[in-house]
Amino acid sequence: MRSMSIICPNGHLGFAPLRTESFRKGVAARPDVIAADSGSDDVGPVPLGSDTSTSPQAWQRHDLEQMLLAARELGVPMIIGSAGDTGSNSRVDMYVGMIRELAAQHGLAPFKIGYFYSEVDKEYVRRKLREGAQVAGLDGYADLTEAELDATERIVAVAGVHPYLKLLQQGADVIIGGRSSDAAVFAAPALHQGYAADHAYYLGKVLECASFCAEPYGGKETVMGEISDQDVRVTAMHPEQRCTIASVAGHAMYERSNPFEEYFAGGKLDMTACHYEQLNEKTTRITGSRFIPADRVLVKLEGSGKVGERYIGLCGIRDPYTIANVDRVIDWAREKVRERFGADGYELHYKVYGRDGVMGDLEPLRHQPGHELCIMVQGVAPTREMAEELTLTGLRQMFYARLPDVKGTAGSVSFPLDEVVQASAAYRWTLNHTLPVDDAAELFPTHIIQAGA
Repeated sequence: MRSMSIICPNGHLGFAPLRTESFRKGVAARPDVIAADSGSDDVGPVPLGSDTSTSPQAWQRHDLEQMLLAARELGVPMIIGSAGDTGSNSRVDMYVGMIRELAAQHGLAPFKIGYFYSEVDKEYVRRKLREGAQVAGLDGYADLTEAELDATERIVAVAGVHPYLKLLQQGADVIIGGRSSDAAVFAAPALHQGYAADHAYYLGKVLECASFCAEPYGGKETVMGEISDQDVRVTAMHPEQRCTIASVAGHAMYERSNPFEEYFAGGKLDMTACHYEQLNEKTTRITGSRFIPADRVLVKLEGSGKVGERYIGLCGIRDPYTIANVDRVIDWAREKVRERFGADGYELHYKVYGRDGVMGDLEPLRHQPGHELCIMVQGVAPTREMAEELTLTGLRQMFYARLPDVKGTAGSVSFPLDEVVQASAAYRWTLNHTLPVDDAAELFPTHIIQAGA
């Protein structure tokens, strides 16, 4: 029975370095492809809007080096999706540059680098809107308007398998992808080898987060997926991990509004009828997944727009009376900010850690705070100077808040730092939409270059 195998060493390349022990075990199994995704919406809109990475370049380079040397040693393709956290054009160029530097550093024999871009020009989207195209909002977003488009700093389209297939057909040895569906990185080489979409897309789904589909939990460990004409199998490479029915099925439902469906450019994966079988301690077999092609190709667009410059400050409260009246303290500080800056033209946020700092209004124990609170004050304004003063006012006025029954003049708030600290500029998601296209590859221009000695 024919089959092919892919190893994934990291569910978000560079976010934390891959673990070399399990990776070397995966390489020793002689996979047909080495692949990893490098991006996520989880990092928020700042990296896309500011065109930066949240991951240190040294960590990204570490993972690229490990994967490149192993892939060239085995003579198999290496595939990376959503380069540099966001898949923007500059992040693709950065990864291509690092691959070329690593090839020169290690004296690697010549090989082909294929890459594609995912950024979409705002004027292209504007033209589509004016031609009558519906750029439909997802997950509660309203359909796109030109005003929201104008507020957008940068847009990327989320690629499916199509640019990867094109580059594989052109003989690319290493592929660096722009923003992509996580699963497409793994589904594409399986489709390229003639395996059914029903199995190929599930292979991508199970491998996308590496060892998140294994137990016990351990981040950045390698897993291996194997596809045949009958099934998909997934095996943990770390000696202490195993892929079980529970861990694999649980991951298949991970981050889904509908736990049995995942949409791609060109169709959706239906996992309703999936059957899971434990083959041995470390391996689970999956059958029953189906890929349902769409009548019209819809490509997801992600966009980020700048809100303003941002500062943050911290204070702590341990006094029980102040804790019981913390909302009054915050209201006092907000009023002093309004007296200084007016009612609009800025944003001022208070996060109360120890009460509802993580879950906000969804916190079921909101009215049972602990004996100590940490307040993070976040000020956003058009300029750095205003953001700094705004945040400092919003922070220090908590010290001066007047509460009923308090007779003393000493404040009940402590400051770990006297100053507020400049943070990254604040951005927000402006596009979480789909755009209808005639050709699934039209937004993703591909390129091939040579690397190595």
